[in-house]
Amino acid sequence: MQRFTISLDDQLATQFDAWIAQRGYENRSEAVRDLFRAEMERTHQDGDGALHCVACLSYVFNHHERDLAERITGLQHAHHDLTVSTMHAHLDHDFCLETVILKGAIAEVRRFANAVCAQRGVRHGKINVISVDLGHDPAHAHEHFKPST
Repeated sequence: MQRFTISLDDQLATQFDAWIAQRGYENRSEAVRDLFRAEMERTHQDGDGALHCVACLSYVFNHHERDLAERITGLQHAHHDLTVSTMHAHLDHDFCLETVILKGAIAEVRRFANAVCAQRGVRHGKINVISVDLGHDPAHAHEHFKPST
């Protein structure tokens, strides 16, 4: 573990401490580490370094929208190699929330997410992407996904 020191003006330090308390961090170090990880992940994905990911796509949709549920299911089947799992929850008589766990090449996962969110009747679509490094262990026939940062 390495230590480093930073200086903050009083106003920024006060705001940072309030942010830390609001999110439940035990100390500044944990908060700074998470901020660094998030920024490094964003930078990694924006560059050419991140090739594979795991992701969580969430969206709300009106299940009365003509053929929407069938269209979404069709997209998931057409991309069965990306889709790991889907959770479906009924919010009220009209709207449902779905969360889809995805894995694969970042570009393909983002294209799939965009295709789902662009469907007529889908609202509030959001994807959270985490870069991974693919690991191959000769003892296992499957791939291992390890977070990049």
